[in-house]
Amino acid sequence: MFDSDQMLKKLLLITVLCVTAVGTAQQCPDLLSPLDGATNVPVETMIAWESVPGVPAYRIRLGLTPGGAEILDRSVGNSTSFTPPLGLPENTQIHVTIILDFLFDSNPDIICSNQSFTTEDVTSPPNCTSIRTPVDGATNVSVFSNLVWNYAPKATGYSVQLGTTPGGSDILPLTPVGNVLSYNPPGEFPANTLIYVSIFPTNENGSASGCMETSFTTGALATIPGCTNLMSPSNGDTNVPLTPLLEWFPVPGATGYRVTIGSSPGVADVLDNTSFPTNSTFVLEFEPNRTFFITIVPFNSAGDAIGCGQESFSTLLGCGPYLDTTTGEFVSLNPEITFPDTISLCSNQVPQTFTSTDVADGYRWYQIDPFGNESLISSTADVDLSENGMYRYEAYTNVAQSGQLIECPSTKLFEVVSSEVATINSLDSQDSGQNIRVTVNPSGGGDYEYAVDDINGPYQNSNVFNVTPGTHTFYVRDKNGCGIVEETFSQDLTVEGFPKFFTPNGDSVNDFWQFIQPRGSETIVFQSIRIFNRYGMFLQEISQNSLGWDGNFGGRPLPSGSYWFRAVDNTNREIQGYFALKR
Repeated sequence: MFDSDQMLKKLLLITVLCVTAVGTAQQCPDLLSPLDGATNVPVETMIAWESVPGVPAYRIRLGLTPGGAEILDRSVGNSTSFTPPLGLPENTQIHVTIILDFLFDSNPDIICSNQSFTTEDVTSPPNCTSIRTPVDGATNVSVFSNLVWNYAPKATGYSVQLGTTPGGSDILPLTPVGNVLSYNPPGEFPANTLIYVSIFPTNENGSASGCMETSFTTGALATIPGCTNLMSPSNGDTNVPLTPLLEWFPVPGATGYRVTIGSSPGVADVLDNTSFPTNSTFVLEFEPNRTFFITIVPFNSAGDAIGCGQESFSTLLGCGPYLDTTTGEFVSLNPEITFPDTISLCSNQVPQTFTSTDVADGYRWYQIDPFGNESLISSTADVDLSENGMYRYEAYTNVAQSGQLIECPSTKLFEVVSSEVATINSLDSQDSGQNIRVTVNPSGGGDYEYAVDDINGPYQNSNVFNVTPGTHTFYVRDKNGCGIVEETFSQDLTVEGFPKFFTPNGDSVNDFWQFIQPRGSETIVFQSIRIFNRYGMFLQEISQNSLGWDGNFGGRPLPSGSYWFRAVDNTNREIQGYFALKR
């Protein structure tokens, strides 16, 4: 279990790593678009780079010199792309510096090596833009409103004209306002008036042509509220709880507040301009170890507050993973799970109790029905199982961070199958030269492995053994632990006495194949000795008292090769084997 002191030590370790990692090439990302050294890049391009594991936030600098920030220096949270809001200067080498931001004041930034690309030479005027606020046709617009419009690709400046008649300029003649995306008119607009707006993007090649005029109608003269700032958490705070109460300073005259929160500047993936009647709200849950950007705009019947800035804060570390300076590897506060993918229930031992050996602060076991629904069946390290099917096991650690206790869980799906102890149906033997080939034939619903002469093994998956003549004990073990059975094999008949080969070539030496009673052994009397070819075709039966077989069939000599015999003694015990005929 981890406490606040342990988390502080881990943060200090991360700090040390960040200091030592400055300039380490493998930690810094490469540009993905445009590529380092690219030329003729569009001025409205989006800049994208590789993601670096374990890095919670990035900053990007764009400059006219290596490492410079003449164009901009912007935090982008955990986003790995950024589109310059005003585009880029044409026909210029743009220097890009990516900065890895670990969000903690005690940690220095990791400033990565300079990369660069060169923009295109723009040879045509820009296209028209579109106005963002006030939207075309809006009514009851505050007389204190600003004009805001979208970036027009290739534009390096904008001119604005305002009037009370179509094409009119009685409020503002056509006026260059610079390379900006907003304009705050001097004074206020006339109340209860239809206002016409024309915005013309420009560059060195000329001005956009054919741009549509928009209009809006102002409301009654009133006082719009001012802006506010975060009270809790404060702007720039770190280790913010994952479910915080967000509070901001109340604004006199405001009847509500519009809140936008995103994981990158200008993004609204948490809250999108959501209205609140009071100066606080709970957000259900933020992601850990990330920077979030928040904009709060007070409003009343006169309109929205103007020019409210964006603030940010960073959430607590959560469960990881984090870089460990002692190993250089990522570590996680989630427990490690070693539970198997499949476990077996022994049919004669249900229900069975299974115990987790994973080190954790808590455990949960769920049974999953055929429709994917889960039912909690245990909240301890032990679980009783009696049915086949799918289950989910969860182990978790409790971690204290900034006065808040969070769970760091790990989970594992596993299947329960049935198994049972084996039954040995037979031990089949066959002579294979100097050894005997024994096949163990079990039955049962388990997964079995086999051993000979030692209950402790070694065990093998094959049920076939080559053993020396004599007595042997064979063991069959269920791999899922349901038990071991054994059976002893006794070789009553010896293969000794049956020659391994004979040479019926007429030299009066080894011309016949016949059983020879081994010296010193008990006398064996055979009822029959039958001979077969390699395909199992019966060739001849010989008497134990005859000369034996001469290698002929139907009066004709058979070719060299392997032949088989089957002998039955006077107690009906049987032995079989093979021998060679050589010519």
